Amino acid sequence: MKQKIVIKVQVRCDKCRSKALKVAAATDGVMSVSIEGEDRDQVVVIGERVDAACLTSTLRKKVGYARLETVEEVKDKPADKKDEDDKKKEDKKDPPPFQCIMPPPCCPPQFESYRVVYEPYGSQPNCTIM
Repeated sequence: MKQKIVIKVQVRCDKCRSKALKVAAATDGVMSVSIEGEDRDQVVVIGERVDAACLTSTLRKKVGYARLETVEEVKDKPADKKDEDDKKKEDKKDPPPFQCIMPPPCCPPQFESYRVVYEPYGSQPNCTIM
C-alpha cells in the first residue's frame, strides 16, 4: 500500500531543507521526497510501509521541530491516463522567467571566534610583580 506522508518541519535555510530531505530519503521504503507548502516547510514523503511516527521522530532529532500533518493512501492512475496527463504537461511547460534571487543567509554560527592579541614582554609599564 502506497502512502503519502506530510510532515511540517521548521527550517531556517536551504541547508536545513536539504538535511531534512536527506534524512527522509534515507528512511526504509521511501520512493520520493519533496518540499511543498507556502513557506517550503512541509516534507512530503511517498512510499510503501513507511513508519510515519518513526520518520517524524527522526526528523525531530536531526533537524528540529517536526509535526506529522497527514498520512493518506495514494491510488495509482490507470496507465492510459498517465500517458495522456504526461503529454498535456509537456505541452504546457514554458521555460520559467529568469530571476536573480539572493540566497538566504545560512544558520547563525553556534560558536563565536575570539581574537587573542599578544603584546610583547615589557610593554606594560605598570607591572607590580617585579
